[in-house]
Amino acid sequence: MAAYAAEEAGTGTRSVTVGLDVGGTKVLGVAMAGGEVVAEERVATPARGDDLLDALVSLVGSLGRAAAGRGPVGAVGVGVPGLVDRRGVLRFAPNLRGASGLAVAEGLAARTAVAVEVDNDATCAAWGEHELGAARGLDEVVVVTLGTGIGGGIVTGGRLWRGANGFAGEVGHMVVDPAGPACPCGRRGCWERLASGSGLGRLAREAAEAGVATRIVELAGGSPDDVRGEHVSAALAEDDAEAAEVMGAFARWVAVGLGNLANLLDPQAFVIGGGLVGSGEALLGPVRKAFAAEVEAAGVRPEIDIVAATLGERAGAIGAACLATGSGRG
Repeated sequence: MAAYAAEEAGTGTRSVTVGLDVGGTKVLGVAMAGGEVVAEERVATPARGDDLLDALVSLVGSLGRAAAGRGPVGAVGVGVPGLVDRRGVLRFAPNLRGASGLAVAEGLAARTAVAVEVDNDATCAAWGEHELGAARGLDEVVVVTLGTGIGGGIVTGGRLWRGANGFAGEVGHMVVDPAGPACPCGRRGCWERLASGSGLGRLAREAAEAGVATRIVELAGGSPDDVRGEHVSAALAEDDAEAAEVMGAFARWVAVGLGNLANLLDPQAFVIGGGLVGSGEALLGPVRKAFAAEVEAAGVRPEIDIVAATLGERAGAIGAACLATGSGRG
């Protein structure tokens, strides 16, 4: 891997930055040069920490070869799900158990001979949206990713806010219903159990059991037990009224969390990313409507925009690459 190091650093030679976004099922990598993605690859996420490092090293190499015409790889950024300390150690990863305690930055730097920056995956996505996406030009913004779980990244004063230990932004684990469903983190009623893709699926199954989700059940193959969030989205695309009711109930849970964050952080905007934002205004419209009842003094405070992210599934990898260049550090 040393062949991809920035051997000509300081000579004015152009270099490539690699960004890697580690998810529960896949690792998405991009090579960036001149602010543009010039190569992209993905591999399955290994279950064990050592295997994960092997996969990351391999991706850096293959992306470096794919982008070789744009210069050597000069830096690598990595986004991983969970609590990442300021030394790039993954301290706690409830959805990536085999990697908890993994010294990602140290291990990857030793094997690639380039500078490595590691941060939480949603924090990386937030910085990507700030630098090149929907949050560009905003100094006070919260990016919330609605997927299987909920992640978050906070930009304040135009820079990432990472907290004392690097753990800031774990918005999905705000408790919004102490009597709510169990969460992999060990508590109950975390926001992500109610307002993530799994939360949407749970609400849809409850509606199916009550007999008020006919088309959703049909799309799931006829069994209420098989209903998932994607079946709600598919029914919504057909303008199904019962699916719209389920999405309205879901939007209220999303708005509860956003209201708490607004009262605490007073952002200019929320940028909503993750797989669920694919529902577009069918989700964001009801969220905006419900949000007014959840934020303090909605009638007198300046409006807080709630907008869709624009970088799609690349946001985390792009943000990781941007962080690797030294931007966003605070």
